[in-house]
Amino acid sequence: MATRVITDNTNNFQHFGSPQLSTAYRSQGKGSKKKPETDAIFENVWRVNAEADAGPETLRISMDTKATVDVGEYSRYGRSRCLEPVKALDHDMQPKEKLVPGGILEPVSGRSFLFFTSSYKTSDFMADGLMLWWNERKQELPDLKHIVINLDNGPESSGRRSQFLKRMVDFSDVTGLTVRMIYYPPYHSKYNGIERYWAGLEKSWNGYLLTTVSVVLNRAANFVWKKVRTVVHLLETTYAKGVKIGRKDMQAIEERLERSDKLPLYDITIAPLMVR
Repeated sequence: MATRVITDNTNNFQHFGSPQLSTAYRSQGKGSKKKPETDAIFENVWRVNAEADAGPETLRISMDTKATVDVGEYSRYGRSRCLEPVKALDHDMQPKEKLVPGGILEPVSGRSFLFFTSSYKTSDFMADGLMLWWNERKQELPDLKHIVINLDNGPESSGRRSQFLKRMVDFSDVTGLTVRMIYYPPYHSKYNGIERYWAGLEKSWNGYLLTTVSVVLNRAANFVWKKVRTVVHLLETTYAKGVKIGRKDMQAIEERLERSDKLPLYDITIAPLMVR
């Protein structure tokens, strides 16, 4: 079950473009983190992304989760527009409530879609968020036949994660879309488009006290990226950790996956049983 967030218009919109990556982001993936196939993976990402953006029947999205948000009167070391400084706790006091954010960004249009859970960050959480996004967008995309998903190699969505692969096969069959999962190299997730969106969102809410779940959701829903307001949903499902697919069932799923010969873990295509 999911609840769509209706924004509180008393909050000021916060407009952001693509911010420069912080030093922490820029330093990610340097030196020994580079793998032998990194250059080939990047070349594949750039080529497929360019083809997807130029294709009239293809849409590219960037999808990822973000670090858990502690709900409460905690300092996030940001700045607000208030006349007086906001009083906040300067360290974690074992928060009673937490929210896990997941997000989908359409890099070309700037459309963004966030989904939150108070449960665990799992493959099923990401897949449910993807389906919610599609249900929001499908009426506006009647001619769409292919979707390219930019991903990093997080444990919930890697090219080895059996439950995630199963859910992507299910998504392809339900929607009738051909799904192509294009992964960035390990330790280089900063290049995934949604990372810039996350940086903007953090900047927008770090000067405020995220005291309740409603405040978090409304702050997110009032965030505007490239002149487009974010759509926000709260998923109320309880997610189990460590869900895996048995070997026999996984063999059937693998038969549905068209893996790249050269980059089998970084370029995976799924064709639906019935084309849309």
